[in-house]
Amino acid sequence: MSEQQPRRDPSPAEPAEHDAPAVEPAAERRQPPAPEEPAPARTGAGAAERPLAAPDSPTDSGGVDGVPPVPAAPEPVDVTPGGTPVTAAVAPEAADRSGRRRALRAVARWTAAVLVCGGLGAGTAYGITSMERGEVPGLATESDGRWDYPRLALPALPEGSPRPFTSGNRHEIHHADLRELLLPAPAGATADKELNGGWVSTDRYLSEYLEERRAGLRQALDDYAVRHIAARGWTMPDGTTSRVYLLRFDSVGLASDYMDLHIRGGLSPDAALASAPGEVNVDETWKSDSGADGRSAVSVYTEAKPVGPEHTRQAYVVAGDTVALIVHSRKGEARSVPFHQTVVLQNQLLG
Repeated sequence: MSEQQPRRDPSPAEPAEHDAPAVEPAAERRQPPAPEEPAPARTGAGAAERPLAAPDSPTDSGGVDGVPPVPAAPEPVDVTPGGTPVTAAVAPEAADRSGRRRALRAVARWTAAVLVCGGLGAGTAYGITSMERGEVPGLATESDGRWDYPRLALPALPEGSPRPFTSGNRHEIHHADLRELLLPAPAGATADKELNGGWVSTDRYLSEYLEERRAGLRQALDDYAVRHIAARGWTMPDGTTSRVYLLRFDSVGLASDYMDLHIRGGLSPDAALASAPGEVNVDETWKSDSGADGRSAVSVYTEAKPVGPEHTRQAYVVAGDTVALIVHSRKGEARSVPFHQTVVLQNQLLG
């Protein structure tokens, strides 16, 4: 009888014949889990409140022999105001560059739009400012009745002669040629051939007054030794006739006495005009904006209603040694705007 051999346990490397076939290595047997359907993306607060789930790891951090370990999921990133951790994939650098390019393109588009609008606005402003008011659509306004006078300039003085109302000219004498102090006719006017801006006689000046007043005024002019009388007249297309007379005396005192004692302005001139023989009142619509105010005395009058076939407005200006008579007459009504304009401009030339 043979000697019985001791029984040995099968080793892991030598399986017993009756055992099941050897187990395949884990690396070959284990299959990766099927990918889960991606969850719908959520925006807003809901996305911040629900963390994004990281993919399931097939093994722990140690992995399986023969299979490289799976990288760990990124750490949660705190992106909410309350500090709730949200796991989000870090945007790639390419996305950052794309976002910056979009921002730069948007800035460039807005800059170009601003430059185009600015250029158009500047061109429009230049075009409008280079136009007359009446040529601008929406700004064209009807004339308020003023006449188109040429630009005024004070005449030259003899060398060493001061202007009136300045130091060294105590008697307020106008040393300039009296004819050059006459207001020029406005555009469109027809000149009066008799009153053409030159010297006129005393009789021509006195013809403006009622016949019964002329003898007394003539005597006053002789007594106060009036030196010169210059006059200009014209007729406008609307039928308004204008006449301006300038009388120069030897001093401001004589000019003032002639006005106060013989014309007697006040509330109504005592020396009535032939074209306004009836009642004459102060023109209450007169509002002077002349720079000569304060150096000259201006009295403006108009006929009281009812008037005759023609309406006459008249004004007197006493400026230093000179007295001015300004008359506008027109069939129906002499308009106040051009008359006041004429008075203001003549006052400026004398003041």
